[in-house]
Amino acid sequence: MDTTASPRVLVIGLDPYRVPGPWDPEPAAKAIEAGLTKFAEHGVGVETCLIGLDGSDDVEVVVGNALRAHPWKCVTVGGGLRHSDDQVGLLEQVINLIRQYAPDAAIAFNSTPDTTYEAAARWIGCQ
Repeated sequence: MDTTASPRVLVIGLDPYRVPGPWDPEPAAKAIEAGLTKFAEHGVGVETCLIGLDGSDDVEVVVGNALRAHPWKCVTVGGGLRHSDDQVGLLEQVINLIRQYAPDAAIAFNSTPDTTYEAAARWIGCQ
């Protein structure tokens, strides 16, 4: 998703359609979309970088390209990357890529997909 305002926030998270397992990704996808809608409502530009756990992504390339695409004011890391002990290595990789490619960006963490705007707003001076 990209709003019409210049991108200021990059949201990095898991693509619910590419997380293996017997589960319905639709509720998570709808929650992500609802959370991103708040950026447009507040006139804040946002882009997403959703990565899969199905092995189809070269995380360093996908996340690195997204981080280099703009000078981000804030990078928000989604809970799917943080709430699983199985993903600690992936979380570390993402955080280190942010430090490498967006060293001036604030790093924020949401609680749920619908708090993504609030997480970024703490760091970009919007409420």
